[in-house]
Amino acid sequence: MPFGIRPSNVRVCHSTTRAFGVLRRENLPQPGRCGKSRFVPFLALDLSLARSRARNQIQREHEHDRHEICGYISAMFAAADDRDWIKVDLHIHTLDDPKDVIDYSAHQLLERARTLGFRVLAITLHDAVFDRPEVFADAATMGILLIPAAEVRLCGADVIVLNVTAEEVADLKNFDDLRRLRARRGVSIFTIAPHPFYFLGGSIGSRLLDEIDCFDAVELCHFHKGLLNPNRRAAKVASRFGKPLVATSDAHRLHAFGRHYTSIPRPPELSAENVFAILRAGRIRLTSPPCGLVDLASAIYFIFLAHPFRRRRNREQRFATPKAFGVKNRLSLKRTPVLNPNRKRDTPVG
Repeated sequence: MPFGIRPSNVRVCHSTTRAFGVLRRENLPQPGRCGKSRFVPFLALDLSLARSRARNQIQREHEHDRHEICGYISAMFAAADDRDWIKVDLHIHTLDDPKDVIDYSAHQLLERARTLGFRVLAITLHDAVFDRPEVFADAATMGILLIPAAEVRLCGADVIVLNVTAEEVADLKNFDDLRRLRARRGVSIFTIAPHPFYFLGGSIGSRLLDEIDCFDAVELCHFHKGLLNPNRRAAKVASRFGKPLVATSDAHRLHAFGRHYTSIPRPPELSAENVFAILRAGRIRLTSPPCGLVDLASAIYFIFLAHPFRRRRNREQRFATPKAFGVKNRLSLKRTPVLNPNRKRDTPVG
């Protein structure tokens, strides 16, 4: 380089300049200057220390810049990757449920699902298949795959069966019937063990180990907080038998839908069989944050107080004045009266 300037000299000068800056910031005496009383002869040691500090500061700044750049690039790739994943919730209830008293409709669910970016849903009524063609048509218009499904109780345990007909569900009496259905339908249906180790709600419990061949996946239940998390045992069983965990909302109230769900890579064609294949392969992401204290108190109130009161009130009204609903008493697949017979409330929103 011209005039005898070399890169090493430039680095030294830069380091020295930064060292003087460190000295000035720390109010230390600088070379060639005197204090108020006398000259300090060991300034060379202070200058060497300041140079070392300056070099460390330069390295820290460079490292910080490198981390910022890498983080920005990772964020860009993560955002691009997220666009190739879709949200899935395969355990939801609506006011059509024959056993639970729900206060939101299927169309309200679709509107909220579209707002939150869901692409695959399953309305899992208790012991009944959701079979309203107009809702399936509206879901398809919104770009949402709605899978016909049911939450069936077999031998006291709940089982979610996806992509089934009402006739097939009506024939299910025990786990042997479920095995025969799975053998006949193959990979075109999908079964989930919902909330397997919880104390309420028809959980299968330790029998899951004996009936594990009847299930394609194990549910990661939405209701967990700290030590109150039976999902830990569910995760161990799923890992032991090579079954995927699937996060769902099990929504009985509309605001509960949307926080707990499974994400899968977007398939080339949005069909039930493609969704099932991705779930079985296990390439999934789970979103299931722990309950907040308000959510926990609200859920306990709903489960033990509000919901039993609603069921008792609706049962009394139904048997006392059945014509008040404007429709005949219709029966579910298990020959029990339907708690929510008035479908006129469910009209497309917007």
